[in-house]
Amino acid sequence: MAVAAAVGFVLCASAKVTAAIPGLTERARLAAIYDEILSARLDQARTQLEQACPPAPPVACLALRGVADWWDVVLDPQSRRVDGRLQASAKQSIEAAAAWTAREPERAEAWFYLAGAHAPLVQWRILRGQRLAAARDGSRIKAALERALELDPTMHDAKFGIGLYHYYADVVPAPAKIVRWLLWLPGGDRVRGLREMLEARDRGALLVGEADFQLHWLYLWYERQPSRALELLRGLTTRYPANPVFHQRIAEVQADYFHDHPASAATWSELLERAVGGRVSAAKLAEARAHLGLGIELDAMDETDRAIEQFERVVRSLPTVPHEAGAEALVRLGAAHDRLGDRTSAVAFYRRAALAADAAELPTISGRAKHGLAHTPNARAAEAYRLSLEGLRALERRDVDAAWTALERAASLAPNEPGISYRTARVLLARGDHGAARARLVHLVQQPRGVPALVRAAANHDLAVLYERDGDRDRAVSHFRSALSVVGGALDVRSAARASLARLTK
Repeated sequence: MAVAAAVGFVLCASAKVTAAIPGLTERARLAAIYDEILSARLDQARTQLEQACPPAPPVACLALRGVADWWDVVLDPQSRRVDGRLQASAKQSIEAAAAWTAREPERAEAWFYLAGAHAPLVQWRILRGQRLAAARDGSRIKAALERALELDPTMHDAKFGIGLYHYYADVVPAPAKIVRWLLWLPGGDRVRGLREMLEARDRGALLVGEADFQLHWLYLWYERQPSRALELLRGLTTRYPANPVFHQRIAEVQADYFHDHPASAATWSELLERAVGGRVSAAKLAEARAHLGLGIELDAMDETDRAIEQFERVVRSLPTVPHEAGAEALVRLGAAHDRLGDRTSAVAFYRRAALAADAAELPTISGRAKHGLAHTPNARAAEAYRLSLEGLRALERRDVDAAWTALERAASLAPNEPGISYRTARVLLARGDHGAARARLVHLVQQPRGVPALVRAAANHDLAVLYERDGDRDRAVSHFRSALSVVGGALDVRSAARASLARLTK
């Protein structure tokens, strides 16, 4: 249930809020530890916690230890290796915070940490499907935050958390609202909740970290503002560049919400470079996940041969990869070989993927592998695609004759496939047959639908170059603008179009 997922920010935020609310003890020390957690430097954070309490309240350190355990889960969410430790630390933290509120019921700080102590456990329960227990704990978090705010109205972080509760309690699906009613949980108000969150954030108490991470989900799922979500994530990577999760989320948002596969591939490549260079935490996990993500984007850009190289790197790095990555890479390898018409290799990888997924209790991946085994792809389409890739690689080697032979055969098998048509146009350009190339490019850019963004942007750019060559400046400018406007065009195409426009319109 989204309510519990939303309140998970509170515990992490409790450390940062010490920098803004004098009523919280040892704010600077706890804020520094909080930054270590959000940087995914979890071992360093735990070491610092051992030295921080006292003088910081012991409950604060217990709470932050639970946050560190939760971020250990976030780094590899399908793995169960941290589950027992997280449950134990949450239990200890909740009991200690509850005892503090009993001793000092008028102390806002105690109630604030009681709310925070529940948060990692709520997040974990959501992840593991324990929705009833998560909903019950979410209500306890809200009550504790309201008590803290009643005792200390300057605790804007508490108000932010209450706003999150109001918001998510309103927007959750109908079945979750039935659960809420059965548990006698209070209802929500989306408009009020968002207003409370933005008001608290604008007042400066929650300008970092976990709050922005939670808000990015809200902007994606319910507000339909992916650009705002991306802005928040980029801010997180600036403040916490060592945390690979923030880089990963940017790549996923670029692909899933903007369908900008070249940009996503570039982000995965950046994460891969940082992981190989040891500039992110959990570097081995990040490296494997970056190879997997990069392979997925390369395949989406019709560069399946290069995608296979990335998936194979993940498989070779077993068992140090994220829990699900090995099985995912295997099933992707099966699909990639099927796409290239190599059914024998595809079947072998699907079988390995099914075994790995069943052993790791990953039913979704197992189902995809078994579906791949049961369904043989169209051999004619696969051969056309394989030949088109063969032609592209020959063209990159400047073997124009070999490229033409491969793409001519590909086009005979799939005459209406836009990717093959564009690659054929590129070979025609390389042969100097500008008239035939222009005809193909014009046909591609005039199609109202069915042409991938990558092809549409590149075709517009190449057509603009031809028009400029012929002295038709107006048409050249028009098509350069079209190339630049296509979301999902190749980064080098966008860059070249931008430079050409600057030159032609100055």
